[in-house]
Amino acid sequence: MKIASWNVNSLNVRLPHLVEWLKDRQPDIVGLQETKLEDAKFPAAALAELGYRSVFAGQKTYNGVAILSREPARDVQVGIPGFEDEQKRVIAATVGDLRVVDLYVVNGKAVGDEKYDYKLRWLDAAHDWLAAEIARHPNLIVLGDFNIAPDDRDVHDPEAWREQILCSTPEREALRRLLALGLHDSFRLHHDQGGHYSWWDYRAAGFRRNLGLRIDLVLLSDALRGRCTAASIDREPRTWERPSDHAPVIAELAD
Repeated sequence: MKIASWNVNSLNVRLPHLVEWLKDRQPDIVGLQETKLEDAKFPAAALAELGYRSVFAGQKTYNGVAILSREPARDVQVGIPGFEDEQKRVIAATVGDLRVVDLYVVNGKAVGDEKYDYKLRWLDAAHDWLAAEIARHPNLIVLGDFNIAPDDRDVHDPEAWREQILCSTPEREALRRLLALGLHDSFRLHHDQGGHYSWWDYRAAGFRRNLGLRIDLVLLSDALRGRCTAASIDREPRTWERPSDHAPVIAELAD
């Protein structure tokens, strides 16, 4: 079973890429971020033709999340319960025996900015909710664009990024708190070395020069850790014309 996450950075622009990728890779479950589409414009019918059911929560121009799955999703939750937020950044659903939480974590803009403070509050709220989710759903997958590079192995130039946004100590500590709930970075279960990235800036030939960060993650609960047979970053879509700045990330689970 293939579980994937992809920040498509506008589904309106990137739908042809998504369709091609789904046909070729055949994932079973995909979490999307930054769909940037109001719900009425979500291409559910086009995706259904490929065999995928969709649940989604979107808004115009910004944010937006969706879960695509071959099996119908149930028990859909939009947003973090009890956390007031108009931004569409969270969707969760049960697919088969798996509970899937799709997060588009706040970027934060810059350390010390009010958006940075909001990011840390958002992560605190996500932590408390996920603590309850993992208690209810042992087979929990938390995936998405975390907008945090877990450690220096995940940064092309750690010194240049030291204590900058996406790499600051408070952000990394917030991510470690999530992992301490009993979640495991699927990529690190299979790859210990650095130099693997999932996001590259459009500027300064970032992708060609591999000036990237690994900020897109698939986290697996204790109950699923032993079922993870492989994990990867699919760089190919980043080479296509007008690509997203993110590459899909994939975890494979034994049935």
